Amino acid sequence: MEMSRKCRVWWPKQLSLCRPSSSAVLFGWFVSCSSASLDVVVAHSVDEFLLSKNESGLQGILHSLNENMPASLQEKSAFSILGHSTTDFSCNGQLSSIKMEKDDQRNGLINLKNYQDGLGEQWSCRCQKLGTLLEQCRQASVGNSNWMQFICDSSERFGSEIHWIPRLHHIHWDGQIVFDCDVHVIVYETPKFGVHHFLLHFGSSSEQVKSPLAKPKWANELHNKQLLLDMDSVILAINSSNAAKIFFDSFVGHKRSSVQSPIVSMFSALIWKLLAIIVASFSTLFYLILQFLGCFASYGSESWICIILVKAFCNTWKNIRIRCSQILYWPIFVSDEYHRSISCVEYAEKAALRKHAMWSSIAVDVLLGSLIGLGLLFHAESARLHVFNFTHNITNNLLRSGCVWLMGAPAGFKLNTELAGILGMISFNAIQIWSTLWFHMGFLFIYFIKGLAISGIILGVTIPAALMIDMIALATLHVSSLNWFLSLLYSLQIQALAALWRLFSLTYPDLVNFKEPNLLGLLDHPDCPKGQKWNPLRQRLDNYDYAVEQHVVGSLLFTPLLLLLPTTSVFYIFFTILNTTICLLCILLEITISTIHATPYSKIFLWLMNPRRFPSGIWLEITSSQSNANDSPEIGRLNDLGSPFMGTQKRKDSDERRSSVLVSFLHSNLLNLGEIVLPHYKNMFSGVCGSFIMSSARGLLTGRRMPSTLGTALPAPMPWMSIPYKQYWHLCHDSIISFSCSCSCMRDPH
Repeated sequence: MEMSRKCRVWWPKQLSLCRPSSSAVLFGWFVSCSSASLDVVVAHSVDEFLLSKNESGLQGILHSLNENMPASLQEKSAFSILGHSTTDFSCNGQLSSIKMEKDDQRNGLINLKNYQDGLGEQWSCRCQKLGTLLEQCRQASVGNSNWMQFICDSSERFGSEIHWIPRLHHIHWDGQIVFDCDVHVIVYETPKFGVHHFLLHFGSSSEQVKSPLAKPKWANELHNKQLLLDMDSVILAINSSNAAKIFFDSFVGHKRSSVQSPIVSMFSALIWKLLAIIVASFSTLFYLILQFLGCFASYGSESWICIILVKAFCNTWKNIRIRCSQILYWPIFVSDEYHRSISCVEYAEKAALRKHAMWSSIAVDVLLGSLIGLGLLFHAESARLHVFNFTHNITNNLLRSGCVWLMGAPAGFKLNTELAGILGMISFNAIQIWSTLWFHMGFLFIYFIKGLAISGIILGVTIPAALMIDMIALATLHVSSLNWFLSLLYSLQIQALAALWRLFSLTYPDLVNFKEPNLLGLLDHPDCPKGQKWNPLRQRLDNYDYAVEQHVVGSLLFTPLLLLLPTTSVFYIFFTILNTTICLLCILLEITISTIHATPYSKIFLWLMNPRRFPSGIWLEITSSQSNANDSPEIGRLNDLGSPFMGTQKRKDSDERRSSVLVSFLHSNLLNLGEIVLPHYKNMFSGVCGSFIMSSARGLLTGRRMPSTLGTALPAPMPWMSIPYKQYWHLCHDSIISFSCSCSCMRDPH
């Protein structure tokens, strides 16, 4: 039996909110993936009388409108005339009658060649006659593509606001008239920028997890199977319906009455121009300052002083480059026009989020820097005293007292007195020299605090945070140097003990291969291996025959190294704890800086204002289901709307073909705040090794130093901009003006 044809009509809700027009022409897209399935996305409805005044330029309007649609939608379908909708099919109150053969009536198909004559104001297929040019378009659609005839069904109310739902009378489908087919009317709310849009899934297909295993044959066959529904194109057409309606109304004369008076419009334009001049002037002044500093930095970049400063303040230099590039490039980000993106609400929302991401990050960064900087600026003296007291307590009560404690009997351990005295005196002298140096430079610390506050007010909180990381590393250079020296001594001692231990190590297979009654006989055997040696090429331990002299020297070295190990370990553990604490503090500041850069402030603010701007998937609310067979009514099929991942249901065969009508409403699933923010934080930690903690702990046990940076992601700095200041001023000015125009266009409620 031939499979029943399926037609899905995506109907805008606003057309059903008002009373239907007696004769209206429908515009939208035909999306078809197979000969038995058709999707009709209705975008707009225009009264036939109003459209008859603009018949001459209709084809040009449709051509211009298609050129403004997204390229991916143009490849799938074209914006065209879909059909006609009327409230009455009758001529003088009586429905025109046609005779159909029984076989054709059962199949619901009529060949066009049998029905070419018209009856009154209708064609014999019951399509209503239109104007001259509209009738030519109808004839072309009937002959080349599709044409649909709707009637208004107001017998059943589908909610408090819905006055009517379209009922499909027949379709001109690939050269045939189809009366009986499974119809699914999906009512959707027209997407608008700043309000809502539809999205099949959150994220892109490129972010899918790659399976390490090969797919089975049935999975590839299922993937290559022809789809019954191209949901991507349908959702793209729905998201572009509002732009198509606005563009079409601007040509056919549906001008929206201006809400603002001319005086208000002129005043608004004047405010935007003044704002553009002020912002452009301040930006140009800042641009000149940055260009001067950039020339000064590049002039002495090859000197050894600049090289040392860049290495010493690497975190500060990196964050300053990022902030300067963001400030220099802001007019390019703001003035970047997304011509095709505006036609699709989904693309327009993504473009707006990308545009707002940078300046919102700068705004929050500067706001936090201003709050912290002003508080630090007004309390600079008290902050200096607190820092001095803290460093004095750390130096006297922890470092100096710790060195004296280590030279005695720490925790009851019996250490080597001579080695403990040498290591303690080296540590004590290094601490004394460094603390004396900082004491004589303490008068400069008040200026450092004020500079830290001013940099936070001007450039944001990330700059003083990065400067604090570099200053902490510089102020604790004596601790890190002592930790480096002791870790080197400890690691060399561990490696030497491990190498010497292999002189006396024998594996169990070696003992099994030589069948001797006692151990002394085994050792005297000429072929018995006397030890092991590390093979660096094959990364393994190989048996090696050591000479007697080597065993004697190894024994003499192994004993004192083993006895001195506790003394070295105690000093190494003490300074490793101090250095690890300092590194963890620097890593915490690094994570704070990356978090400030990575947090999507614009998305969080927009989500709090309107969560519908962040959809994630769609779902259908079924409100009505009908069938033309009384004995076995059919329930609406959600599988007709399925994509490859949705389940399917088998339809029961019957001797007589019957059609079903299903009415449902399209809704969106919404993202929560965690689902919006979490991908940005995952990207921030994408460069961090998953075994960072385990590798750091293993390194500390073997004498390697803990890394002072975690490697979190930061925004990539852009190339340095160098253009004439007049051109930069015009660029800033034009970007503000274009931003105001794009905002007014995107906020258009039509």
